[in-house]
Amino acid sequence: MTAALIIVLIVILMCIVYLLCLRGRANHPGLAELRRWKYAHRGLHDDQKPENSMAAFAAALEAGYGIELDVHLLKDGNLAVMHDSVLKRTTGAEGKIEDLTTGQLTDYKLGGTEETIPQFRQVLNLFSGKAPMIVELKPEKGNHAALCKAACEMMDTYKGPFCMESFDPRCVRWLRKNRPDIIRGQLSQNWIGISLPLPGILKWVMTYHLSTFYTKPDFIAYKYEDRKKFGTDICRKLWKIQGVSWTLRTKEEYDTAVKEGWIPIFENFRP
Repeated sequence: MTAALIIVLIVILMCIVYLLCLRGRANHPGLAELRRWKYAHRGLHDDQKPENSMAAFAAALEAGYGIELDVHLLKDGNLAVMHDSVLKRTTGAEGKIEDLTTGQLTDYKLGGTEETIPQFRQVLNLFSGKAPMIVELKPEKGNHAALCKAACEMMDTYKGPFCMESFDPRCVRWLRKNRPDIIRGQLSQNWIGISLPLPGILKWVMTYHLSTFYTKPDFIAYKYEDRKKFGTDICRKLWKIQGVSWTLRTKEEYDTAVKEGWIPIFENFRP
């Protein structure tokens, strides 16, 4: 066997292994209902109704949309809804949301309004049986297991369709192992070239979905502008994993994403 042939065989083997690594869990029966909806990113928010506020969630529900929202684990084990761990951008205050207790949430006003940080349970009570939710798990300080457990236990009494997703593969893996009944998704984007304290190899792994063998997601939630990646195409076209597109900010982006078969998460306009 010549050296050239050995190299060819190695390349073929590596390609096969890569393809197999990208195989997720396709056709969860609950996805059919989720595909029917449009999802308002952090609620239907504006200057008067801040992102991830009860007012923004109520507006989305009234308009007939599902929602995407972000969940953090509080110091006392309860769950709060906010995108950032750091409070500064959304409330103007110092500190991190993981260091707060439930009773302190109402002390923080969102976006200069009278809206305060919601408890996750409040949103569940509002949406139960009315519209679906895409719940993003936002772990911090290695609390991914506790966060996942608390969120799943709270969802046990929820009536209606939902799914869970995370940028952190450990959260998606936890769902796979402990709550395989829940529709789970891996959030990602093109991490290469982004200034983050992550090893280059990990950025490559996350960009091209090499964690899929570990998490076996039901859907891939990928940044709209970065969606034309061959790894994403393999997941969606070869292995038939559902795609979710975030965040669509124009009608043109929305129409393109829907035409391509993505579940749409939109912001700053009404499709």
